[in-house]
Amino acid sequence: MTMDTDMQGKDTEPTGLHGQPDAERIDPPSRRRVLRTVLTAAAGTVLPSVAELNGSRTWAGPALPSQGVRSGGTQLGRMTFEALSEEAARRAAAPYAAPPEDLPAALAGLDYDGYRAITFRAAESLRLGPLFSAQLFHRGFLQRKRVDLSFQPLDGPARPIAYESRLFDLGRQLAGQSFAPDLGFAGFRLHYAFPDTPAWRPKGFQEEFLVFLGASYFRLRAGNQEYGLSARGLAIGTGAPEGEEFPDFVAHWLCEPEPGAHSLTVLSLLDSPSVAGAYRFVISPGDPARIDVTAALHPRVPLAKLGLAPLTSMFLHGENGPGARGAKPFDDFRPQVHDSDGLCVAAGSDRLWRPLVNGRRQPQISAFASKPLVGFGLLQRERNFAAYLDVEARQESRPGLWVNPDPAGGAFAAGAVQLYEIPSVEEYMDNIVAAFVPDAPAQPGTALHLAYGLTTVGAEPVPAIPETALARVTSTRFGSAERLRPLTPPRPERRLCVIDFAGPGLPAGPDESVIAEVSASAGTMHEPVSNFVPQTGGWRIYAEWRPPEPMPAGDVVLRARLVRGGVPLSETWDAAV
Repeated sequence: MTMDTDMQGKDTEPTGLHGQPDAERIDPPSRRRVLRTVLTAAAGTVLPSVAELNGSRTWAGPALPSQGVRSGGTQLGRMTFEALSEEAARRAAAPYAAPPEDLPAALAGLDYDGYRAITFRAAESLRLGPLFSAQLFHRGFLQRKRVDLSFQPLDGPARPIAYESRLFDLGRQLAGQSFAPDLGFAGFRLHYAFPDTPAWRPKGFQEEFLVFLGASYFRLRAGNQEYGLSARGLAIGTGAPEGEEFPDFVAHWLCEPEPGAHSLTVLSLLDSPSVAGAYRFVISPGDPARIDVTAALHPRVPLAKLGLAPLTSMFLHGENGPGARGAKPFDDFRPQVHDSDGLCVAAGSDRLWRPLVNGRRQPQISAFASKPLVGFGLLQRERNFAAYLDVEARQESRPGLWVNPDPAGGAFAAGAVQLYEIPSVEEYMDNIVAAFVPDAPAQPGTALHLAYGLTTVGAEPVPAIPETALARVTSTRFGSAERLRPLTPPRPERRLCVIDFAGPGLPAGPDESVIAEVSASAGTMHEPVSNFVPQTGGWRIYAEWRPPEPMPAGDVVLRARLVRGGVPLSETWDAAV
């Protein structure tokens, strides 16, 4: 599903890759390749996000030249979110027209290395005020679809950004060639002058922090993080028997910020056979980085299963191994390999933590009722380098993303957060998807309005996740219960669950009033014990799970939390075995 070199997911094709920004970047060896995974039991196709863009840097250069008309000759007016929503409604009322994929033979015939050699000339970066700039992605190889890009100044009409071959170093395979101005682009990335840039950097240095490339995927990181998981504009039919549809962002308007502003607005038009939509992204880089998303979706057809605020990530193996019952261990020098290690869902006064699982024979869909939904996110809670030992991937520095819906909006009022886990034996697969799925289907003729925030998450606690006295789950481990508690005759299928918690609401020493509350959807939990752990200052639950006979075909869900006097002290640990 995804690739950790220079790639981003696209619709039903493998993903394409993009070039490097400048000579300063030291590019790592290829870590992932792009594949597509067809769900069997759950059906559908899940495709990846943009891949490894770590280390991308740029200088702010001169503004790109612009034309006053589109290639078709239509004069552009001033673009606003309201005008874009009207355009999306007009599109939804008309038959779908796919974005152009026709390419000159030289670009269509590029191999991986030839396309990867195409780099944007950093000196040609589009300046967006004194603090922001943008670089553009070339079309070619697997990045075939054209994305229209325009610049919206503070005053006056929008101006299309014209393609010119001189903006790129086309590499050895394309040396000396040029292409027509209507070729267009594949996407763009944004750079920002972070205030804590080291003094040895040149004056005006700007650092990449956000990428839009392929389908409706985009990737965000905070100033001190590496790229990891991705977000999407919309997911349609993920896990559905008839397969998944991947909408495209077919046009973007990069809006000039107010002088000295530390946020930037991007307007984006989404289109697909089933829906057209207008998006406004108010982007605030920093630590954390945040995007405030407003959208108006206009369905062409009834849509029974929409995934709102979808997140896509990778989990290969973690501290609990692959996680699935009977899965083979990974022969890997690295103790853990993942971009996210769990899903967190906050609903009402409760908060749930689901450790991610790999190694099943079939894909798995899990649903978490969330009324009212406070927020959800795919997080990377393990922040210790020693847990990964990967000096190249730096997975301890990869962000989580937290989705917090606007409580005034109704789109997130009734439904469930759904988690899709697809078996994977390769690191290049983005095999995890999480999204909010409303109960009510979307109907043609009725716009669906969305408003939510996306915030990067590093080490917790963080302000983005609502303040609560509940302690966090910090680790999940499983092992043989027979080793510590042998039975006669032995029952090797017994499992010992060990869950660690941390948080300021927990007692800072032993307290007999703190107990473990546990349950299992099948089988039984035996002798749960809760202990203060002086080495960490946190608490731990030990509980033995004894499987039923015969074993059920699907997952068994185990639950545990710390309570005192009937009052929860921790998140609810919700694990699938």
